[in-house]
Amino acid sequence: MLNSKEIKLVLNRLYEVYPDAKCELNHENPFQLIIATVLSAQTTDKKVNQVTERLFKKCISPEDFLSLSQEELEIEIKEIGLYRSKAKHIQGLCRALILNFNREVPSKMEELLSLDGVGRKTANVVLSNAFNVPALAVDTHVFRVSNRIGLAKGKDVLEVEKQLMENISKKDWIKAHHTLIFHGRNICKAIKPSCHICTINQFCKFYDSKK
Repeated sequence: MLNSKEIKLVLNRLYEVYPDAKCELNHENPFQLIIATVLSAQTTDKKVNQVTERLFKKCISPEDFLSLSQEELEIEIKEIGLYRSKAKHIQGLCRALILNFNREVPSKMEELLSLDGVGRKTANVVLSNAFNVPALAVDTHVFRVSNRIGLAKGKDVLEVEKQLMENISKKDWIKAHHTLIFHGRNICKAIKPSCHICTINQFCKFYDSKK
């Protein structure tokens, strides 16, 4: 794993490469964001945005989602992977918002995790992007890039999340999350990563192992 000085150098270089890194799930409020994030599991942000562009015109509130049957909601989101289970989760989430949170998306981790279909990744995405609460969501990109570079060394997302929170300044958690995602999508891809043009390959443990 990289030392603290190397981690700072790596992140600063990536910040320069991706100055506009941000959440790419289109949303106008915390409710739209949590719905979009639930839909995004194992699905590209581009596909989610295509679906939510239509969906959010029809369903504005938790009540709107519950006015549909589960089968009707499944039809609305059928282009997305795991659409049946996601439809069920979304309606369960909406019921909980109405019953327990006065129709508002909560801004605390424990409360978010009580919602159907919401795990730590989704909760961290909502906390950081909807409420500007320092959080570091570990999706497949962040997990892969962090392990490859040497920012963390973990076998599961929770372990990587804890290590990144220890290794990265809290004020940079949100920026680091988005930056690592952008790097994973553009350069450090799961298959055939573009190591030869990577701006941080001199620090990367994965690149070093390929020499």
